[in-house]
This record gives sequence, structure tokens and C-alpha cells, in this order.
Amino acid sequence: MLYSFRAGYGNSPDSVIQDADGTLYGTTIYGGSYGKGAVFKLDQKENETVLYSFRGAVKSFGFEPNVVVRDEQGNLYGTTRTGGQAGGCFGGGCGIVFKLDAGGKETVQYAFKGGTDGGYPSGTIVRDAAGNLYGETAYGGDLSCYPPYGCGTVFMLDPAGKETVLHRFTGTGGDGEHPWAGLVSDHEGNLYGATVEGGTGPNCTSAENGCGTVFRVDNTGKETILHSFTGSGADFPPIYAALTLDEKGNIYGTTPNGGSQNCGSGCGAVFMLNPAGKQTILHEFGGGTTGAAPGAGVTLDSTGNIYGTTGVGGDLNCNNGAGCGTVFKLTR
Repeated sequence: MLYSFRAGYGNSPDSVIQDADGTLYGTTIYGGSYGKGAVFKLDQKENETVLYSFRGAVKSFGFEPNVVVRDEQGNLYGTTRTGGQAGGCFGGGCGIVFKLDAGGKETVQYAFKGGTDGGYPSGTIVRDAAGNLYGETAYGGDLSCYPPYGCGTVFMLDPAGKETVLHRFTGTGGDGEHPWAGLVSDHEGNLYGATVEGGTGPNCTSAENGCGTVFRVDNTGKETILHSFTGSGADFPPIYAALTLDEKGNIYGTTPNGGSQNCGSGCGAVFMLNPAGKQTILHEFGGGTTGAAPGAGVTLDSTGNIYGTTGVGGDLNCNNGAGCGTVFKLTR
């Protein structure tokens, strides 16, 4: 363990990124000076610095930050799920895109408006060589889908702060609904993500319209559905966990549900899609000491080994017998 968060220093951390010196940067959804989330860094000596504490739902501020990305000058970019312009998006603001410079000064790059514009940005964002930012919102867009809130969007924000909606999810014709996991990109600039509903899968009781999808959006906004989850066996969507790509274009992800029924709704699995969308279940978790509910995606090393975490299981003396989670490695 490198660091345990303390009161005022953040609460419920998300994924971290690392710079060339080994310093880690990340966000906490809650905590910080105002209890609304924080951006922090952790140096190699395990010293934490809170770079910024979010304040709340007015235009100058957002709260509940998602994962950040970093540019060559050390600026950090990210989104907050809520805050920004007052009202809309369930009353707490529709979220923002923010920039945090090396001195800890925050600049709001864009405040989402809800409606067809999108709202409630979620998961990881992508930054390209030209400084454009790409992300997704879980709501807004096509308001005929999940009316009146919409089923989400994929957006681009240029360095001048101009937003372009690349895709509005419709939930019809096999399209997905509600992307939560964030985006990853390949060398050609194609964007990949997942939705928790929609698609053509017939068996999900938690969704009115399908069991979720994995999608690709190119730089012109053209969407391709690569896979529709069926809701049977271990074929369930990743929900909040970002996807991972390898050099061959294979897509990896985790689902916290499905698979072994030792855990009621299933103990979760690790899956892979080839570039054509054909799925392979790489591992099904069994619960208990072997772990369950992998919810944070995976990391690949140079030889193809897969690393990740489970939310429960492991040492069953922890968490009233449910276990406090594991770190796992899958060899290829």
C-alpha cells in the first residue's frame, strides 16, 4: 500500500495516471476541503498533495471529478459529473470540463447544458496531439431516448472550448444507451467505449432495452456497434470500468456481474473482443478467496499478461466475511 487517504485529503479515489518521474495524479469523487472531490498527486516518497478541491454546483465549479489526463506542460484535464450551470440534469448541474495548471489554478473549459448538448460526463477522457479532448456524457443527446433526459453522447472539445457532439445514443436499431465507462483511443484516433443498456441482447432484467454494447466512433462521428451483450453466462457490460486496447486492436474489459453464480448476480469476468467484435471470456471469477466483482478495468504488460482488481473476495476475515478485494494477474 502506498497511501491511505485522510479526512480533508480526499475520499473514494478513482484511477491514477503517472508522469515520467513516477509521480501519480488522480482524483477523489468525495472529500477535499469542501467534501465535493479533489485532484491530488502522490510523489515517489508517498507524499500526497491536494492540488485542487472542488466546491460545488455553480458555474465556476464542478464536483465529483472523473479521471484526469496530463499534457506535456503538466496541465491536467478532466470532467466532473455534476456542477457547472445551475439546474438541469437532475437539478445539480450538468457537469464541466476543467483544466488545472501546474500551480493548481482551475479553469472551466466547458459547462454542459443538458438537453441535446449532453450532461453528466462520465469516465475517462482522451486528449489527442492537437489538444482536442474527447469524452462521453451518460445523459442528454437524443431526448426521445429515455425521455426527457436522453441516453448520452460522445463529444469533442477543441482547445478554444468549442464543443462538438460526435454521436447521440438513440437506443434504437441496436444502438446503446448510457455510456459510463469513458473512452479509449487507438493510433488512428478511433474512440472506443461501452454502454450499460441498449443493443440487441435480450436477457437483461436491469435494462428495458438490451444489455449494453461496446462501440467505436471514428473522428467523423460514425458509430459502429462491435458487440451487444446478451445478459447470459458472463456476457455482461463493464458498467463503470474503462476498456483497454492492445497493439493488435483487441479490446479488453471487466464485468462485475455474470459468470459464476456463487455470488448471486454472478461473480464477474474478464473478456476480450477481437477487432471484428468476436468475444472471448478470458476468466470467470468464483467468489470467496478467488475474488469477485472486478470493476476497474485491466492493465496489460508488454508480454500480454493482464492485471486488475476485484471489489470483494480475497481475505474473508475482512468486510464481515465478504472480503475486501484482490489484485489479480492473468497469464497469456
